[in-house]
Amino acid sequence: MAITRARKVALVKQYKELAGKSSGIILASFSGVSVKDLQVLRGEIREVGGEFHIVKNSLLKLAFKELDLPLPEGATDGTTAIGFATDEVPTVAKAIVDLSREAGTLQIKGGLIEGKLIDADGILRLADLPPMPVVRAILLGLITKPAGQVAGVLAASIRQLAGVIHAYSESEGAEAA
Repeated sequence: MAITRARKVALVKQYKELAGKSSGIILASFSGVSVKDLQVLRGEIREVGGEFHIVKNSLLKLAFKELDLPLPEGATDGTTAIGFATDEVPTVAKAIVDLSREAGTLQIKGGLIEGKLIDADGILRLADLPPMPVVRAILLGLITKPAGQVAGVLAASIRQLAGVIHAYSESEGAEAA
């Protein structure tokens, strides 16, 4: 089915807008993935603040060229779908990678994070990162642990000093009696 010139211009504009406001872009080949699986994936990505689109390779190349963004090698070979992550890139990557692992037909091509090229292995590693609330909890634990250890050492020192004073006062009381 042929696309009109006006529709092509609108699609290029849409791709540019999405890429411009995205902190991360993940490219994948969707050949062999069912429509139902793609709809579920779209819903999951929408829930985490992203968008997932099946794109026309020539229009994608044009949009990225106009934005002066690099494309991963082989990104426009075969079928192409893009996950645009406006908030948290790892959650969008995780949704796409999970479908790729489940279905076995979705292939990660690579992506961009803050304008820097990331290969498919980098996207897979990114998807394995824990969610941001877990990372924050781990970081908070690392920050508070030394403070807790210092407080424990100070408390132990005070207990030892109190024990020495108590023993000394008892020995003074024993000598007085």
